[in-house]
Amino acid sequence: MKEANALIHKIYFEISFLFIYFAFQSTFMNVQSEPLQDLRHIKNLMERSSRFVSLSGLSGIAAGVWALLGAYFGYTMIADYYDEYARSGFTVADFQGLKIKLLMLSGGVLLLAIISAFFFTWRKAKQSKVSLWGPVSRRLAINTLIPLVTGGLMILAALQHDDWSFVAPMALVFYGLALVNGSKYTFGDIRYLGICEIILGLANTQFVGYGLYFWAAGFGVLHIIYGLWMWNKYEKGEEKTA
Repeated sequence: MKEANALIHKIYFEISFLFIYFAFQSTFMNVQSEPLQDLRHIKNLMERSSRFVSLSGLSGIAAGVWALLGAYFGYTMIADYYDEYARSGFTVADFQGLKIKLLMLSGGVLLLAIISAFFFTWRKAKQSKVSLWGPVSRRLAINTLIPLVTGGLMILAALQHDDWSFVAPMALVFYGLALVNGSKYTFGDIRYLGICEIILGLANTQFVGYGLYFWAAGFGVLHIIYGLWMWNKYEKGEEKTA
């Protein structure tokens, strides 16, 4: 009997110990996970206060599509011009007309890209319930516009002197610099897109006659790849939970 009672007490003690151990572990894990959740929440708040996180990958995809369409129509204009030139020749006025058409096409592509970027950014900001225009977005806009405006003025100066050779390289390089400069105030991934644009622009300086192809690669293909990457990384999960 004594041995049986001792065995029962031993089993009871072990069961009680296991119960207390698992209860303690469960409580400890809950207590430990709460600070981690708080840290993640604080991190998200800090990112929202220092970085503009409403940029949408869909705006990059849209800009890339517009750029590829613009490159296609630009190529068609240039090809038609040289076909006609080979048959009957053209005057200086005809060449000036081609340049005006190309400038108007570039302006139209830029306008469509800006409208698309605004729409998708506004939609994401609305879904995230954050302000579209605040201190962070203003800093992002200012730091992005400084290289963009500088590059635009340089391109206009080149066109003023009728030098089209480095228009495409300058557009890519200054756009890349704008992305790198603005990446401090939004997703860091944009920095890599900017670096790729700069590399393409510098490469284009060695292949001056292929500016349209580099333009399509930089503003078209890279934007689509970047947009898909950003959407898959930051927005795909949000849309599933929405």
